[in-house]
Amino acid sequence: MNIAPLDPPARLLMGPGPISAYPSVLRAMSSPLIGQYDPFMTATMTETQELYRQVWATSNDATLLIDGTSRAGIEAAIVSLVKPGDRVLVPVFGRFGHLLAEIAERALAEVHTIEVEWGQVVPVSAIEEAIVRVKPHLLALVQGDTSTTMNQPLDEVGELCAKHGVLFYTDATASLGGNEFDADAWGIDAATAGLQKCLGGPSGSAPITLSDRAVEVIRSRKRIEAGIREEGDESSPDFIRSNYFDLGMILDYWGPRRLNHHTEATSMLYAARECARVMLTEGRSAVIDRHRVAGAAMLAGVEGLGLTVFGDVAHKMNNVVAVEIPEGLPGDEARGALLEDFGIEIGTSFGPLHGRVWRIGTMGANARKDTVLTTLAALEAVLRRYGVSVPAGGGVEAAADVFAASSVREAM
Repeated sequence: MNIAPLDPPARLLMGPGPISAYPSVLRAMSSPLIGQYDPFMTATMTETQELYRQVWATSNDATLLIDGTSRAGIEAAIVSLVKPGDRVLVPVFGRFGHLLAEIAERALAEVHTIEVEWGQVVPVSAIEEAIVRVKPHLLALVQGDTSTTMNQPLDEVGELCAKHGVLFYTDATASLGGNEFDADAWGIDAATAGLQKCLGGPSGSAPITLSDRAVEVIRSRKRIEAGIREEGDESSPDFIRSNYFDLGMILDYWGPRRLNHHTEATSMLYAARECARVMLTEGRSAVIDRHRVAGAAMLAGVEGLGLTVFGDVAHKMNNVVAVEIPEGLPGDEARGALLEDFGIEIGTSFGPLHGRVWRIGTMGANARKDTVLTTLAALEAVLRRYGVSVPAGGGVEAAADVFAASSVREAM
């Protein structure tokens, strides 16, 4: 059979994720495979754990990777921390809050939600009121929700949870690496992320960190050794019904005992290690600041084109902005033209924002000057083609001014 080799088109991924990976991450993924108990393999796992402690800003021993997309990390955290009947409180300010609630419901939790209008964040006072009223076992809260581009403040929430004896889990998939995140300082018990956003890698590995308190809860859940069951195991509320996402078993695999659970996804381990290495080599604060500047430049650029920004800009993530699609403009068609003619992808939207906004990302390897200016120039050309009146060069000039005023390096 004459089957052509795989040849993906060249793309500049400027949407809300996935993004264009750092070249060194792609190179790392092509490294040779080795056995899962090869000394190099286990040493790399241990090294990667230490790197991600620095990424998360934590001393948690239980810092590791879940083999799977960022959603795998979310599910592992929730099904391992929550047993049937536990109360879970989910503040919702976008699509991914609804996802946390759904996963908790599938874990047979008693789920309570509080919601705010998309484009806003949840006030800490509202979270405290709900905690006092619901008395949850777990608070599950998204940090950065790409569906709305909002960045939920977390710095006061951990103290609030500790005060009321509540476990605090956060989904940092879209925010880790491009926005401030301090697991220990903020009192976070469990946090998960993915590589495909600010960390600059492919989807397929989910970094997770767990406090000692969270590990104690996980260890208290009923364990079943392979092939050894006792009567009533399956009906016990303490029985973790997922094998793959049983964090107690995964902790044993990553811990000093190295008890076999699954075969580690070697190439994704290499990718995750390289994502962390890139960040820490450049400097954790420097990478976050680079995302801040690139995001501010993109924000200024779309406003320079006369576009309206969606949501509370004061609480926008550094790494993604949502802009209102000009009235009468076929949004999906214009996105298609941007992709076909310029090879640039920006994002569509979900739920109540479907057809209303585009989402433009500046993250990972693409949080830099040339990608921002290229995207704005191409967007201006597409808008003009569809009859939208925009200031000539307005987007590029506004963004360039932001970069000129910043001391952050323009490229890695």
